[in-house]
Amino acid sequence: MAGSQADPSKIVLASLTTEAEFREAVALQKTIWGFGDADLLPFRLFVVAVKVGGQLFGAFDGNRMVAFCLAIPGLKPCAEPGVSLPYLHSHMLGVLSGYRDYGIGRRLKLHQREDALTRGINLIEWTFDPLELKNAWFNIEKLGAVVRRHVRNQYGSTTSHLQAGLPTDRCTAEWWLDSPRVHAKTRGGYIERPPVVGRIEYPDNIGEIKHHDPSRARDIQAANAERFEEAFRNDLVVTGIERTPGITAYLLSETAE
Repeated sequence: MAGSQADPSKIVLASLTTEAEFREAVALQKTIWGFGDADLLPFRLFVVAVKVGGQLFGAFDGNRMVAFCLAIPGLKPCAEPGVSLPYLHSHMLGVLSGYRDYGIGRRLKLHQREDALTRGINLIEWTFDPLELKNAWFNIEKLGAVVRRHVRNQYGSTTSHLQAGLPTDRCTAEWWLDSPRVHAKTRGGYIERPPVVGRIEYPDNIGEIKHHDPSRARDIQAANAERFEEAFRNDLVVTGIERTPGITAYLLSETAE
């Protein structure tokens, strides 16, 4: 595989600014996720995202783009009437399969954080599939994101082979960029976890189950959707991931800090 001989120290991050780079990012979607044309983010969205204050960064091995991330700006209502919080919705981050053990995804996220903070933006959000346990561990334990929302079948049906025909249930990661939690997690430090008041568990091999026994995977997905929704109705927040033999659990607390 092309990425097997890559030197991680020579992979360079850069803003994407040209038509050719935008089109290369569009093409990467097909390679990484196996999307059909109907599910692709179009070229024009990349153009608009850059023009309206979004983020579009790529990772390059020489002249070859091997990863990219795209975020678009948004406004979130605050408790005070008429006041909104500016934030970034990180809609897509993908890394070619041969380059996924080089920390490129982490570098792109940290680059997003640095860029956002320099612009006075303190929140980045993105959605992720709670069945993707490695991704969840990265989001929560390595980056310091927390979760307070779950939506069933958020994107409807998809042509991506990674979804294995299941509904596109998603959790929303909230990444509070200047919080003590995120400072500690992104620097590899320790921060005391809030008391755990609940757990939502998945079998470690849920990825295999999803592809080889989709009916069972759908049952697990639906049962845990109920648990997430009940927890969030009760104002609980996911603050950690715990791995034990055969089980990965989302840890619920009454506060994020």
